[in-house]
Order: sequence, then structure tokens, then C-alpha cells
Amino acid sequence: MFSDVEGAKSFYGDLLGWTFGESSSEYGNYTQAYADGKAVAAVVPPIPGQEGQSQWCLYLASPDAAATVGRIRDHGGEVLMEPMRVGDFGTMCLARDPSGVVFGVWQGGTHEGFEAPPEQPGAFCWAEIYTREPEKSDAFFPAVFGYSARQMQDDTIDFRLFNLGDSTVLGRMKMTDDFPPEVPAHINVYFTVPDCDDAVARAVKLGGLLRFGPMSSPFGRFAALSDPQGANFSVIDVSTTEGEMPTLTDIS
Repeated sequence: MFSDVEGAKSFYGDLLGWTFGESSSEYGNYTQAYADGKAVAAVVPPIPGQEGQSQWCLYLASPDAAATVGRIRDHGGEVLMEPMRVGDFGTMCLARDPSGVVFGVWQGGTHEGFEAPPEQPGAFCWAEIYTREPEKSDAFFPAVFGYSARQMQDDTIDFRLFNLGDSTVLGRMKMTDDFPPEVPAHINVYFTVPDCDDAVARAVKLGGLLRFGPMSSPFGRFAALSDPQGANFSVIDVSTTEGEMPTLTDIS
């Protein structure tokens, strides 16, 4: 959601090589973004009441949005937008977990979601919940979406992975005092780039702000950025890895 949709298209088009479909006034000026012809994201103006708060919103898939909304309420979440049918494309809603993390739910119709694989440059690759109250998110997301969990064994960070079956689909990081108090709980999205350092240099040249990194890890070389409108996101080069994979403990 961007206050300046054209500015977002220019920035992410230059940074990630995205191209864009036609803006659909029928659906709130929703504009699909593509990487090499495959759907990877969309840009839209803010919903009423959220003007001036440019941000990325991750949508989690659901076979039944209404049933998911029921579980969200049952487990202490807040529904910000009731399920709304978007033509034949699908059904969407917006919600907030008990720790303040805002996310979307998408029941796919003709538009099922991401089309590009996560390793493709420009594609959505990964996302992490950032919260100061991890115990609330840790109880909520598995209860609502059926995730199992594994905790990283590391004394320096509190990090958990959520799995759907055998697939790891989402991370959860406890926010430390290093985060300014005005930064709310949120989901940080990662986009794949062929070279992290080049992407950071290009983002800064285009008016973005480097928040953290670049840093190498067993998962790839990544950096956290803000775009010129203040929306936070990260870039990652999954082909450049360093170090051993962390030890994980299953959470029953």
C-alpha cells in the first residue's frame, strides 16, 4: 500500500526489474507487479484511514477466508477488514494478531497468488514476523493456520520457524531494544536479488535507506531497507551463503 503508487512503481521497477499491469480502478487501483512475466506482488493506494502509512502487507493463503476469520477472532486476533470478494480473482481480508502484527488472508480464485519461484530475481522469497511479544504470535499463527514450529538454538536471538507440512513458510523474530519504540510489530518481506550489495547501492541511489547489512548468513546475503516512502523490506541473494545452518528444536 503506497501513498504514491507511481513512485513505488518507479522505485521497485528500477530496483527489482518489475514490470506492471494495467491499474484496475474497479478494484481500488490495484496494479499487479511481474518479474519476468510472473506475478510477484501488487501496488495499491492505502485503504481509507491508512493514508500516509506506506507499507508492504503479506497475504497468507486460506481455503476458506470466512473460517479463517473465525479462528482469528477465537484466538485473540482482530479483523480489520471483513472478507471481501474481489471479482473472480479471490476473497481477501485484513487482520491483526494479538501482538499487533498486521497481515492479509487470501482465498484464491482465478488469482492464486505468487507465480514466480522464490529463487527467481525479483520474486518474493521469504518473510518474518517481528514482534516484541513473541509468545502471543507463537500461539496465534499455529492455531489459526495449522503451522508446526521449530526454535533456533541461539543465545543471542529469539528466532522461530513456522512450517506447513514439510515446508518452512514463515519466520518469527523477537524485536529487541535495538528497534526504536515507534517501530510497530510487523511482517518484513524479502525479495530475491542476484547481488545483495549491488541492490543496496542501487536502492540508496534511488532514494531508499539502508537499515541493516548487507550481512551473509547460511540462508543468503541480505540487507534491510526502507523505500523512499518509508515502507520497510529486505533483499536477499540466496546464492551467496556463509556459515553452518543453525540447530533447530521442534516445538510440540
